Amino acid sequence: MEIKSELIQQYFKGLSEQQVARFDQLYALYSFWNAQINVISRKDIDELYERHILHSLGIAKFINFTPGTKVLDVGTGGGFPGIPLAILFPDVHFHLVDSIGKKIKVVTEVAAALGLNNVKASHLRAEQVTDKYDFVVSRAVTRLIDFYPWVKGKFSKESKNAIPNGILYLKGGDLKEEITESRLKAELYPLSDYFTEEFFETKYVVYIPQ
Repeated sequence: MEIKSELIQQYFKGLSEQQVARFDQLYALYSFWNAQINVISRKDIDELYERHILHSLGIAKFINFTPGTKVLDVGTGGGFPGIPLAILFPDVHFHLVDSIGKKIKVVTEVAAALGLNNVKASHLRAEQVTDKYDFVVSRAVTRLIDFYPWVKGKFSKESKNAIPNGILYLKGGDLKEEITESRLKAELYPLSDYFTEEFFETKYVVYIPQ
């Protein structure tokens, strides 16, 4: 059975034919590349649309990026959340970085296969990035107290979206202690408000304005 993007279309209405086609292609692309370079756990590949793509798109339930927004995806791994967000927001610029070169190869190949001209992928540590961005996105790379110093100072001063520039961090579990430890002014938005699947019951978008 071919696995396609019906789950994504259920939660995101009004996708263009090109967007649907790109989301449909992701399963075959990640199945192919994952067999060569493991970027998703083997048991998770059949849950790709729920646990990786829809999870990544949780950020899009919280903010509708305006065209021209610049987004840095830190520790992108195989391209999450950056690739799904780049499909959804074709007029937004995404820079996906990871310290592991093999993972960036997968990102580069997937973006090329999809024709995503709004994606740039770099084999870099976050600290090596010198540009300024409106938002930094990431998916549970490390604890916030360790993550924040990597991206501090990488934000544009001018905001062009409905919310101030900042960090949009996808993370699960009880985050109170982690947020207290980080001493950051963080806002928690449960993904269970948007998605009904059990997987999202303990998942959040953590927003840290800058």
